[in-house]
Amino acid sequence: MAVAVYSIKDLEKLSGIKAHTIRIWEQRYGIINPRRTKTNIRYYQDDDLKFVLNIALLNKNGFKISKIARMSKVEIAEKVAAISEINFEYGTQLDALTISMIEMDEYKFDRIIGTNIQQLGFERTMLEIIYPFLDKLSVLWLTGSINPVQENFMSYLIRQKIIVAIDKEPLVVGKDVPKFLIYLPEGERQELSMLFMQYLVKSRKNHVIYIGQEITLADLKDAHSIHNPDYIFTMITETFAKEPVQAYVDNLSTNFPDSRILLTGYQVVAQNVAPPSNVSILKSLDHTLNLLNSL
Repeated sequence: MAVAVYSIKDLEKLSGIKAHTIRIWEQRYGIINPRRTKTNIRYYQDDDLKFVLNIALLNKNGFKISKIARMSKVEIAEKVAAISEINFEYGTQLDALTISMIEMDEYKFDRIIGTNIQQLGFERTMLEIIYPFLDKLSVLWLTGSINPVQENFMSYLIRQKIIVAIDKEPLVVGKDVPKFLIYLPEGERQELSMLFMQYLVKSRKNHVIYIGQEITLADLKDAHSIHNPDYIFTMITETFAKEPVQAYVDNLSTNFPDSRILLTGYQVVAQNVAPPSNVSILKSLDHTLNLLNSL
């Protein structure tokens, strides 16, 4: 099996500790001992990265590096676990989630998220902890600091949490209950965002039908004829990157004139779509939340 290799810049990006500071820690306290290539370039492996992440979290929470250097690895791990459960400061939570991702530790992830949900509620945990973490995750993946299996591991665990939250919300139906039909068009892969949208809509006592991903216009027509929803919601972020999205928006408007169509996503905003009368463009998550709260 291939061994993961990290540069000192990777450690800086993942831990938030400057490369210069990491070198000082190495030289002054011998906390980690990097390996070197034949050309004398430092490199680090998984165990080094995990250790630096734990040290960084303690250091950011008031532990002096001289004291950390005298601790055993078991003591460090115990202190990190305790801090992750009681310190709800934004940076600490992101650092703790990063450690659970690198270690692919489901128990640690579950403890961090479970504690946050108890303290903040599910919606605030998603907005204040998980969404910022996903932003960090996308940057780390693009820069090669994490591998796809670590990203998939975390995405799957987050997906499970959202599904459980959706299931806990009571199903509300009735003539006077607004009905939402939500979906992802062909080529879109923002499933976590759409599942969270399902939760947001349902938690506000609306009837929501999520018909999934890779939905064609014909599929959408079939679902619409069955449910006749008040609202249709979708996200267009990856598709239509090289062609105008306006034609697709106009098509939705023409085919579903009796539904209010809610659109969000990078391509919709970046291409300055001119919305037909029954189409609303939601330019941000805050904009979307404001609309849902106003219904």
